[in-house]
Amino acid sequence: MGTRTDTQHRHAPSPHQGTTRGRALSQTSGSLLAISDLHVGHEENRRIVDALRPEGENDWLLVAGDVGEMSEDIEWALRTLASNFAKVVWAPGNHELWTPPKDPLRLRGVERYEHLVELCRGLGIVTPEDPYPVWHGPEGPVTVAPLFLLYDYTFRTHAPLSREEALAAAHERGVVCTDEYLLHPDPYESRQAWCEARVRSTEERLGALDPAMPLVLVNHYPLVRAPMDVLRYPDFALWCGTESTADWHRRFPVAAMVYGHLHIPRSTVYDGVPFEEVSVGYPREWQRPGHPRTVPPRRILPATPAGQGER
Repeated sequence: MGTRTDTQHRHAPSPHQGTTRGRALSQTSGSLLAISDLHVGHEENRRIVDALRPEGENDWLLVAGDVGEMSEDIEWALRTLASNFAKVVWAPGNHELWTPPKDPLRLRGVERYEHLVELCRGLGIVTPEDPYPVWHGPEGPVTVAPLFLLYDYTFRTHAPLSREEALAAAHERGVVCTDEYLLHPDPYESRQAWCEARVRSTEERLGALDPAMPLVLVNHYPLVRAPMDVLRYPDFALWCGTESTADWHRRFPVAAMVYGHLHIPRSTVYDGVPFEEVSVGYPREWQRPGHPRTVPPRRILPATPAGQGER
């Protein structure tokens, strides 16, 4: 994976012209802010989303998935964020893709994802299916690329294990992601097959971009396995990404990689590239004394000048 350092909260043309609220953006688009794992099915988290505000009127908000589970909660949260930030960029988490038994929206798999894409487009929110927008910061433009990659069970605790053996061992230890019951891959035969298709199409798309233009990648899962080293339950890494993206932060001109999912907000650096885990998490987690907070959202760009500390 290359070199790594850890810190706590280190700050480091679209189809939706103008802004989410319809204002014309200036050449410098304020700040790139990021947050994930809002889980607005919890009332405490709903209040957090309702109170989120930008630092300035041209700030963009990058949302790295897990807004909620129920379709009406997802729509409320995205609509609320779109009304308060100049532009919102969304990458789906696993929770948005669930089909909960009590959700009136019975769509599964690709159909559910496509429904969420159309919902976002109606709100002026950029999705992984749209042209990647360019953010103009004080150090020059960067392309913001929301990704949807899923996972393929290759983040295993013991490399010699097959996928079936690794999953069996996780089940035996009582570590099973709810995705196994609620995240349906239809029409793909499996979640890993869906992941493989998404990786292929996304890799091709990133490879076609201008190699001189820096990228900020936004994905629910990290591109590398190393962040899973701090998991309390190591088997959960199976549901946290794919080895297929392990070199993307080196192959492509990545200025920063934004992710969530782990509910462990922190900043790490791999091969000189900042990786920002920006999750809020469940109330039982962020209310715990000493738990790092991602409220207000983490500033990704422009980076906080040295010596000024954190926001």
